[in-house]
Amino acid sequence: MRAIYLILFFIAGALSAQLANNKIGQSSAPENSNGPPSAGYNLFTSLFSEETYLVDNNHNILKTWTRDNIARNTVYLLEDGSLMGPLYTGSPVFYGGGAGGRVEQHDWDGNLIWSFDYDTADYRQHHDIKVLPNGNILIVAWQMKTREEAIAAGRNPDLLSDGELWPDSVIEVAPTKPVGGTIVWEWHVWDHLIQDYDASKDNYGTVADYPGRIDLNFTRSGPNAGIADWNHINSIDYNAELDQIILSVHSFSEIWIIDHDTTTTEAAGSAGDLLYRWGNPAAYASGDLTDQQLFKQHNAHWIGAGLPGEGNILIFNNGEDRPEGDYSSVEEIIPPILPDGTYTLGLPLSPLWNYTSSPTTDFYASRISGAQRLPNGNTLICEGTEKYAFEVTPNGELVWDYNGPGRMFRFERYSPDYPGFQNTEFDPDKTDFKSSLQGDFEFIGDHWIDHNSLGILWGDGIANGAWFYSPNFGVSGGGSGWLWTSVNSYPYFYRINDEIWLWHVAVPLSQCWFYQFNPNSFVGYDWISLR
Repeated sequence: MRAIYLILFFIAGALSAQLANNKIGQSSAPENSNGPPSAGYNLFTSLFSEETYLVDNNHNILKTWTRDNIARNTVYLLEDGSLMGPLYTGSPVFYGGGAGGRVEQHDWDGNLIWSFDYDTADYRQHHDIKVLPNGNILIVAWQMKTREEAIAAGRNPDLLSDGELWPDSVIEVAPTKPVGGTIVWEWHVWDHLIQDYDASKDNYGTVADYPGRIDLNFTRSGPNAGIADWNHINSIDYNAELDQIILSVHSFSEIWIIDHDTTTTEAAGSAGDLLYRWGNPAAYASGDLTDQQLFKQHNAHWIGAGLPGEGNILIFNNGEDRPEGDYSSVEEIIPPILPDGTYTLGLPLSPLWNYTSSPTTDFYASRISGAQRLPNGNTLICEGTEKYAFEVTPNGELVWDYNGPGRMFRFERYSPDYPGFQNTEFDPDKTDFKSSLQGDFEFIGDHWIDHNSLGILWGDGIANGAWFYSPNFGVSGGGSGWLWTSVNSYPYFYRINDEIWLWHVAVPLSQCWFYQFNPNSFVGYDWISLR
């Protein structure tokens, strides 16, 4: 006779060798040294991969989605349990980093339920998307401008090394399932230009006097100063309370906030000018390198409702080309928003909170990467180029870490009660048999045959599965037939209170089915999680 905790110990030991093959990350964090990690499941896609993984905090692969094309950068688990993200279309026209071209939505089982192509000779989706509360999708895209169009707008011809320019835009798409959608709102960088190069143009002016406009001749430094991918927006987020959008503008080393509470026509005018910008005052001729706080950052977003720091902005600051040397940091700033919804330019002077390593050079991702505030107040950080994710306390102490199979654009954790898990095998509201079991268990073994009013019940642990036959139930729990528990599983049989329980353990250990039988009937079965 054994208590249930002894059973768990037994099973864990029996399966340790098999589970090793289902872990794609190993931890270097001292166990429980700084408290447990925030509960949840981790979602990520490696760059240039067709697979998306859901991984628990024990590094077990819980679920894998495979798509027919290469995923590009971001992927999101939506509240209805579906998966959405950009994919690569292979267009020869726009070929910059982060290029996508298509957005796809797959249901929990991996079936394609919606796709939208935004890829022609005139525009192409890239990097990131954001699903709005009404189900529409914000999409970041390049827009093609010829050399002639750029010069006509006041671009310095010396800053057109690629012979064309790709200013960024944001579109809002109302999906039409299963394919396509309607563009219901647009915002374009090209509608909000200022320049001090060509006085003959209508947009000529003193750049510092128009901080809400975008300097057409501001470029990144170095040999790539005149490349077509001018802005390189690499993330987008939405604040429903403010009806505003935040953009991470990599090549400007800035974040921008724009108003979404406009029509497309209004967004093309002064109402669509930048509400706020932060990180690099030199981009609007109001500072120099000593004032710069962001360096080719990623993943700028508002901290969500109910989380510590709610309403603040969290940014992964990649740190390339810092004056003191390259290193990364995570910055949390308090946006200086006024009661009327406007912002105080130039503030804050410094972050509210930031994370760096000691020495600083031990933490550096030159590209990609992100950060996420967790419910317990810790911060989950994706050091994407290093294939590494880790959780730190507010004091910067390491709690948990993970080594991925490839470079990761983003790595995000979803709480166990996230709506996207409802009616799935991870639904916390499903009956948890563990909490309802009373008494001691008698281990019957991993081979078991019985014949009674139920019919024939047989399990074979060596064969990695279990067969059941009964005239009283079938695969769905009703009707007659055979029931196969699936391969890659390890059935163990226990008896409690004259009932037979099959503990059907699927690899990894944290996934289990419970089948319950009593002498007269099949009682039921359900998926549980050993967490």
